[in-house]
Amino acid sequence: MCAVVHKGWRAGLAAGTVVFMRGWWQEIADLVLPADCAGCGRPGGALCERCRGALRGSGARRVKPSPVPPGLPVVHAAVDYVDEARAVLLAHKERGALRLARPLGEALAGAVRAACPGPGPGPGPGVGSRRRAGAELDRVFEARPGYGSGARPRGGPLLLVPVPSARRAVGARGHDPARRIALAAAGVLRGGGRPARVPAVLRQRRRVSDQSGLDARQRRANVMGALGAVPGSGRLLAAGPVVLVDDLMTTGASLAEAARAVTAAGGLVIGAAVVAAPLMRINRN
Repeated sequence: MCAVVHKGWRAGLAAGTVVFMRGWWQEIADLVLPADCAGCGRPGGALCERCRGALRGSGARRVKPSPVPPGLPVVHAAVDYVDEARAVLLAHKERGALRLARPLGEALAGAVRAACPGPGPGPGPGVGSRRRAGAELDRVFEARPGYGSGARPRGGPLLLVPVPSARRAVGARGHDPARRIALAAAGVLRGGGRPARVPAVLRQRRRVSDQSGLDARQRRANVMGALGAVPGSGRLLAAGPVVLVDDLMTTGASLAEAARAVTAAGGLVIGAAVVAAPLMRINRN
């Protein structure tokens, strides 16, 4: 029995070392090798100003898949999943262009602000609207079972909880794209005066099939019950309200499953934010 445990521990350590070294090499190569724009392919840098502007878009909007999976919170997307935005997301996710995490994080931060209006500069509702949103959030916290008056921490951070990637996908890519973008977004929010954290509270409890090629119903069945909270996550989730985040939403099945898992662990999900959502699969409000 001890030999089996020891072997499993060594295998896990080796896999973690491989992922770390692959990510480290990607970061070094990203810094020293010349790069064309990930959005349009023009020479001159990892992301040109025109494509950076395309990522900023005209402001985050509420998006809704059709059909809406049960339990999906209100979702805001920074941009449509087309053209430059699609190319940049794929370059970061599949080709390890890690320098793109910062501009993608800036885009995600805009969607988070739309999902949860609050203090801090930047586009979004005015001061009166932000105060009303904060007061409403206080009322929601106090109305929840197990939360007494003043249960919401004063000045508590906004918790950005990314949908976790499969371990095998992280190993193949050398990084976790959604978490990396979430960390960048949290930095942008803090820089604008909005406390934000990215707690590691979700994990995959079982393997899921590749989602590509599955329709909305099949995706819901594929991920149902697949996510769970890590031990001790209840304490982390009590620190503040949760906005679920991901790089892309298609059918919304993964976000709905993440909302279920966070709620089951005692977290308060107030919305979701993504960098992009595809035009053909959403209805805009």
